Amino acid sequence: MNSTNDRMILFATRNYRHIRHNLLSTGQYEEGELQTNIFPDGERYYRILSYVEYKEAVLIGGTISDAETLELYDLACGLVEYGVRKLNIIIPFYGYATMERSVKVGEIVTAKTRARLLSSVPQAYFGNRVICIDLHAEGIPHYFEGGIRSMHIYAKPLIIKAARELAGEDFILASTDAGRAKWVESLANDMQVSAAFVYKKRTSGAETHITGVNADVKDRYVVIYDDMIRTGGSLIQAARAYKDAGARQIFVIATHGLFSNNAVSRLQQSGLIERIVVTDTHPNALQFAGEFVHLVSVASLIDETLLSLRRPQF
Repeated sequence: MNSTNDRMILFATRNYRHIRHNLLSTGQYEEGELQTNIFPDGERYYRILSYVEYKEAVLIGGTISDAETLELYDLACGLVEYGVRKLNIIIPFYGYATMERSVKVGEIVTAKTRARLLSSVPQAYFGNRVICIDLHAEGIPHYFEGGIRSMHIYAKPLIIKAARELAGEDFILASTDAGRAKWVESLANDMQVSAAFVYKKRTSGAETHITGVNADVKDRYVVIYDDMIRTGGSLIQAARAYKDAGARQIFVIATHGLFSNNAVSRLQQSGLIERIVVTDTHPNALQFAGEFVHLVSVASLIDETLLSLRRPQF
């Protein structure tokens, strides 16, 4: 990996240049150059300027929108067409997790159809691999088909580090609902702290009501973990429940910060949360980084994963 000739060549879609920049700063990767443009009618133009034949390539891009997904697909196809020997597609945020399964007859599982699309990228000489981070649904890696290999990596090391920096060694790790309780309990066991979750009762098809907290949080620091923050509604409900139960201070950690519909303003104005830590898996989080929202990069996690995949396995 330290040999100049053996370095992986690194590319990214436009919305993920920040992670590319962080990885390039390690000096372990060759910088891949692209030319991109958008024609007046909206058609996109891409050109790979770097020589990629026989090189192992890394392409970083999320599926935060259909346009982003197609950019990722087009660039992946182009890299294979121009001769990369191996292609690693890094998807920090897989954005179709809401429709990861069908509940009603006739529903289309877009998490699966997008995985099929990316599975159709032509195979590099030594294969294609897709790596996702903290997926909302564990079954998504199984939607990828054909020769593509899929990996699901967890941001646990970053979450553990952030939790200890926020609340020290003595705190309660909490979830927003019982649905995430098992994962949070596993994480709490790794940190040797107590876990908590709230009980919810669904009052209608669109509304839930919190009925209680399963643990004693009185006068304790509480760190709420969730895989993503969208509008922040469920998070505010949970934080209020922990506060009403006597929590001393409440902090929040999430892997993916989508922050839709003025979520950051709503969370800050609630007065319930001291600080939020999110990673840079979703580009929306970058614009909110500051005193209230602290940003942590997943570049080190990606780097460690790619390095481990290149080590001989015995």
